[in-house]
Amino acid sequence: MGRAQIGAAGPHAAERDDPADWLQLIRSRRVGAVTFHRLMGEHGSARAALAALPEIARAAGVENYAICPVEVAQAEMRAGRALGARLLLWGGPDYPAALMDVTDAPPILWALGDLGLLARPMVAMVGARNASSLGVRMARRLAEGLGQAGQVVVSGLARGIDAAAHEAALDTGTVAVMAGGVDVIYPEENAELARQIAAKGCLLSEHPPGLQPQTRHFPLRNRIIAGLSRAVVVVEAAARSGSLITARDAADQGREVLAVPGHPFDARAAGCNMLLRDGATLVRHAADVTEALGLHRAVPAPPSPDASAPPLPGPTPARRPLGDIAQVHAQILARLGPSPLAEDQLIRDLALPPAVLTPALVSLELEGQITRAPGGLLSRAG
Repeated sequence: MGRAQIGAAGPHAAERDDPADWLQLIRSRRVGAVTFHRLMGEHGSARAALAALPEIARAAGVENYAICPVEVAQAEMRAGRALGARLLLWGGPDYPAALMDVTDAPPILWALGDLGLLARPMVAMVGARNASSLGVRMARRLAEGLGQAGQVVVSGLARGIDAAAHEAALDTGTVAVMAGGVDVIYPEENAELARQIAAKGCLLSEHPPGLQPQTRHFPLRNRIIAGLSRAVVVVEAAARSGSLITARDAADQGREVLAVPGHPFDARAAGCNMLLRDGATLVRHAADVTEALGLHRAVPAPPSPDASAPPLPGPTPARRPLGDIAQVHAQILARLGPSPLAEDQLIRDLALPPAVLTPALVSLELEGQITRAPGGLLSRAG
């Protein structure tokens, strides 16, 4: 579903609808963000979409379909109010404007804390949970510098890089996007940090209060982190990590992707180095981030001890733009369907070299968009 279809419901639909109708619709079985926006575009309101949903399901071969009971939606609203959280509807006055043009933008968000932060420019910082001491120091320094430049720091409240970035940005503004409910802290060791963010920053979730995070919720959270932000900075990341999913989401959404380089022998730097190879902007300090965003004078760059050193000899290696990678992903997804297809056949169909196709398949598999069966068979996830 494209952005035009999302916008068909109109930016003021949230002001006309009952929030309970929105909760009923998005909590109904087989209704995700993309389907929600399509139904709103076709029917004009959540209540009209709810009325049409059973017949739509029947036409799709689903018998005895029942929408989410209104009592469930009302219970969720009571639970949110008990926490002091606010329910934000897509298109409503407090909903983050940066998320409005994301194809699968969450129709609702629970927000706990300072809603004013959601109207300010944001930069995401993500990275390894088992971060090195140097990586944690780098995350803190970047977050402090970005805060001084007026940027709100967004992350996912994970241990390691996420926690360091949140801590350093508490006084200047930070937003934590949760994989479960806004009242469910994962990992538990960040409970005190979450309390401080609720008091000084903002906790966000598209899930009901009380929901325990599942594995599938983390990639969904990552798309929100990327969508809120003007740029995503990856500080440390392994070659197969959720941070790279966030970076890929950012590239697909047209955001800037930046990465801190690391030693080739350090597995925690492999993902960052891959992003740099593929065209991400190299980050040494916060000034590199603000410069990439066009804020050239916002943060002075610290002096570099080797600033006068001559450049390394040899030609600059070519990089694949991240936009090209997103195009490869789109080609793969367009070719695959629910019926398994041999990987060799996919290579022949797309006429792409294995060196290009293989990393793209790994990335899509990590994101849960494709599944791999024995015998080298691939299919698009339902």
